[in-house]
Amino acid sequence: MNDLYQLRFRALFDPGRAYVFPCDKSGRVDIDALSERARANYLYARTVVGREFWLPDVQLVSIH
Repeated sequence: MNDLYQLRFRALFDPGRAYVFPCDKSGRVDIDALSERARANYLYARTVVGREFWLPDVQLVSIH
């Protein structure tokens, strides 16, 4: 069974806001597999870590 992971960028000042992207166990995101909008959001979130978002967390996705 392949585990599914997600990289979550949580907002510093808005607890309900986050960007989430599929990734591997190490947190690597396949940028080429993202839609254009998701790619732009991912690059934005990476750019503003420490100003708008916390460092991202890698999370195992629970599948039921």
